[in-house]
Amino acid sequence: MNDCIFCNMESSRIIDSNERFYVINDGYPVTEGHILLIPKRHVGSFFELDKHEQSLCLDLLKTHQRLMKEGDKSITGFNIGVNVGKDAGQTVMHCHVHLIPRRSGDMDDPRGGIRGVIPSKQKY
Repeated sequence: MNDCIFCNMESSRIIDSNERFYVINDGYPVTEGHILLIPKRHVGSFFELDKHEQSLCLDLLKTHQRLMKEGDKSITGFNIGVNVGKDAGQTVMHCHVHLIPRRSGDMDDPRGGIRGVIPSKQKY
């Protein structure tokens, strides 16, 4: 796709890759260390990935989760996120998976985690 920023990623931004995915630091990080895992082929949704791609994505997630925890002892948790479709907040219509490291105290009350995408539903 000629106009897709993830299909035209500058190689200098890529921090890791495997057969089907590459990893970059998020350009608008939620927390320090926030990364994106992006399929090399243009695919709009996580649900369009084949089983092999999903497996390779999970391998990279596990690798980077481990590397983050080993490299930064202040990390005490993680959010993994995928926005699918405009109404779910997807702004780049090329699948990408967020790995967001979390630290104690990075917000007052993190209960509800990703439920916070609809703030009134986060606390229960």
